[in-house]
Amino acid sequence: MECAVTTLNKVLVVDFGGQSVQLIARRVREAGVFSEVMAFDKLTEERVRAFNPRAIILSGGPASVLEQNSPQLPMFMYEMGVPMLGICYGQQTMAAQLGGEVASGAGRGEYGAAKLDHYAPMMGRPEVWMSHGDHVSALPPGFALISSTSNCLYAMIYDDKRKFLGVQFHPEMTHTKDGAGLIRTFLFDLAGCEPDLTQASLLDEAVAMVQRTVGDTGRVLCAGSGGVDSAVLAGVLKRAIGPDRVVCVHVDHGMMRKGESDMVADIFTRHFNMPLHVVRAGDLFLDRIAGIADPEKKRRIIGAAFIEMFEAEAKKHGDLQYLGQGTIYPDVIESTSFFGGPSKVIKSHHNVGGLPPWMRMPLVEPLRHLFKDQVRALGRELGLPDWFVRRHPFPGPGLGIRVPGAVQRWQVQMLADADEIYLKAIEAVPGLYEQIAQAFAVFLPVMAVGKMGDNRVEGWGFMLRAVQTDDFMSVEPFDNWPKGFLKDVVKRICMDVVGPGGQRFVRGGYDYIGKPPGTTEWE
Repeated sequence: MECAVTTLNKVLVVDFGGQSVQLIARRVREAGVFSEVMAFDKLTEERVRAFNPRAIILSGGPASVLEQNSPQLPMFMYEMGVPMLGICYGQQTMAAQLGGEVASGAGRGEYGAAKLDHYAPMMGRPEVWMSHGDHVSALPPGFALISSTSNCLYAMIYDDKRKFLGVQFHPEMTHTKDGAGLIRTFLFDLAGCEPDLTQASLLDEAVAMVQRTVGDTGRVLCAGSGGVDSAVLAGVLKRAIGPDRVVCVHVDHGMMRKGESDMVADIFTRHFNMPLHVVRAGDLFLDRIAGIADPEKKRRIIGAAFIEMFEAEAKKHGDLQYLGQGTIYPDVIESTSFFGGPSKVIKSHHNVGGLPPWMRMPLVEPLRHLFKDQVRALGRELGLPDWFVRRHPFPGPGLGIRVPGAVQRWQVQMLADADEIYLKAIEAVPGLYEQIAQAFAVFLPVMAVGKMGDNRVEGWGFMLRAVQTDDFMSVEPFDNWPKGFLKDVVKRICMDVVGPGGQRFVRGGYDYIGKPPGTTEWE
């Protein structure tokens, strides 16, 4: 997959397997410059020159430069005349490859907060975050020492002629107090980038990407889940090729929130003036995942069934050639390294890692390079209602990944009822819904004993979850509830939700885990 962005200033972030590589990409975008991640072992000269970066950033990573066959940057990239920032391992491999030396970290590792002895004019504050074992022990020709810490001599080094900056600390982490300032200094003062990443420019690029992909005659089936991503996708497609070449289809897989499919159809019809064709396929999906406990298998089965439905609908509506999906960058990052690189797969998303190899329809994914907040901003640029743009995301596999293990119909029904009570309670408190990025309930398939009146009752458990985040790459559990809110919601769910055969909830809890070490969803 080559970069869809063609007109903006672009920064190439080289992935050496560091856990914060996507955070680096995000920090660059926050500065108003487009960035994209490529794995170190996919950096062919043809691909890099086609990308045409204004600047290059080398990420950290778990390897040691002193190991045999350690990851390296292709030498042609040092000779391109492009300013470069090396972070942690990126600094070390830059130094080693350009004639300096790196020493083992045995006994000299540095982890946590540190202070630079000199930092102006690169950044505004001296507090930085270290996480390294090895360290640069001798500078390459052309480099000068800029700053040290008490435990790291070459904490910041710089080659003024080539505009190569190396830092042993992590400016992308919020623990580095003015890391954003350092990144801006590199981008604007050293690399000469322009902050041309605006919502208008992102919309123009998304529209152009669709036009390049489908040409003058291609027709697109727009997969409309009803979430912000698919709605923005529909708006981009409509602007790019007109409503006559777009057919919007929503597949109700039987694991939606209560009333979700009807609401989706209403939104597309009233707000976008684009009819939505709703396919009721709950029995098919639930039969396909019956007895499947492994979450990755569930996601892949659901993904394959979606494609099956979409390809059937494409034939019904005049053989639509392309499938439009609202895939966004976090989906891609968690499902697979964007360019097949060293970053670890967290989980498959039904629209990325869960796609079947036999699908015929080429994908159109104009939002694939965007984080969630950028998609929301793009929605506002398209004129979508603010209440809808702020709507919490809902996963494509729906409640099927909020029932850990094998899914049964009655569990989905009970969970949908519990989820509705929870979300309506949040919406009833002024301003509360807007403070939360995503909230939902999870069915716990564990039997417990309860008491209702004078009777012993055996029932099930559930977990409530709510998180705060800007980009869903990392999340924190929401912890600003009104007094007694959670206790009241748990009680209402236990009292009011009754499943088939009198099934009840008798236990309820709140999930306080962040991401990492957890993920936003349970599966």
